[in-house]
Formats: sequence, structure tokens, C-alpha cells
Amino acid sequence: MAAHESPARVTRGARTALLSGIYVIVNEGAHDPVRIASAALDAGVRIVQYRAKNGIVPQTIEQLRAITRKQDALLIMNDDWRAALAYDCDGVHLGPDDSGFANVAPVREALGERLIGLSCGTVKEAREADASGADYIGVGAVYGTASKADAGDPIGIEGLRRVASATRLPVAAIGGIGVENVRAVRLTGVAMAALISAVANAPDPCLAAEWLVRIWRDEEGA
Repeated sequence: MAAHESPARVTRGARTALLSGIYVIVNEGAHDPVRIASAALDAGVRIVQYRAKNGIVPQTIEQLRAITRKQDALLIMNDDWRAALAYDCDGVHLGPDDSGFANVAPVREALGERLIGLSCGTVKEAREADASGADYIGVGAVYGTASKADAGDPIGIEGLRRVASATRLPVAAIGGIGVENVRAVRLTGVAMAALISAVANAPDPCLAAEWLVRIWRDEEGA
């Protein structure tokens, strides 16, 4: 598929402006990604990440691209910056084992105005990300989580504060976040809360996302 730019949110700055609030990750194979993403978008979420650890399903990501564009929301590809480019995503999120994580410059050159997020769990990693040319970092796991096998030991709220304070980049907290603790995450001052099961495993994903968005916005305006 040839890469092409969306008529909206085509600049890095315009995309960066959406890096706030609830950030929903959808897993290919574990749930219905399009259904979960649609519910989250209808609830006011404006960042969706697509994870496909066992292989990208073109029809899925094409539908995700269509619905996120319609809602003026970001679509972030997990792990694979080449796929982010091929499927016209708004950016990529890279972990330590992913191509480009240790050397962001070539990825930045290839992706141009698209966003780059990096996973960080320590102050050292956050400082390195700050200097790398990335656009935001994911910090965690804040709480224990079963959604990501390699999440590592939880760093807690104080660990989140410590790592977040080491960077000027927007921070997405991740790991075990749900309605019961999203307020505590918001009060640390981070820009985003990334989550999977709190929406995907909820009996009503749209209602769950609405509650999360409401809690986040209430604290934002407090």
C-alpha cells in the first residue's frame, strides 16, 4: 500500500497537540480491535494504538485508519515503524526490542512528520528518549498488569513521578490503569494514561471509556 498523508493532522505539531488524555491500545487476536476502538472513540478518546504481535491484519488497520481519521484521532502502530508508514498511521510506538528504538534518527528521517513514542521504565531511559528526537514516552508498568507479558515489575505512582520528571516530553503512563486508579495517575501531571483491559474487557467498552475520559477531564479542570 502506498503511503499517503491524511488531509488533517499531517504535521508533527498538529499530531502532538492530540497527545493528551486516555490512550487506548487494541490487540489483534485478543479482542475485536475495530469494535473496541470505535467504542473508545465514541467516548471521546483521541489516541488509539494498534498492537499485532502475531501479524498485522490489513483489513483491521485500514478500518482503524478510517475511523480514527473520521474522529480526528491519532492512530499509532505498535513496534513496526515501516508498517506505520505503509498504512499511513500517525506514528509508531517502539519498545527496547524493536527496530529503531536504540537509534531513533533513521526512523525520524523515514517517518518525517509522524510521531515516535518510546517505552521507558527508568530515569536514564527517559533522559535518553528526551535527547533522541522522540515525541512522547510511555512509562510503566505503573501497576501490575496481565495485558503485557514483558511489562516488568510495577514502578508505582512514585516511580512514575520520578521517571516523568526526567523528561520534557509528554508522558503516557501505562500498566494496570483503570477507573479505580486513573485519578491517581492523572494527579501526577502526566499527559496520558494508556490502557488495554480497562476498556477491552469491560462489559460495555464505550461506557468504560466514558468513565475514564470523564475522570481524566474532571481532574484536568480541577
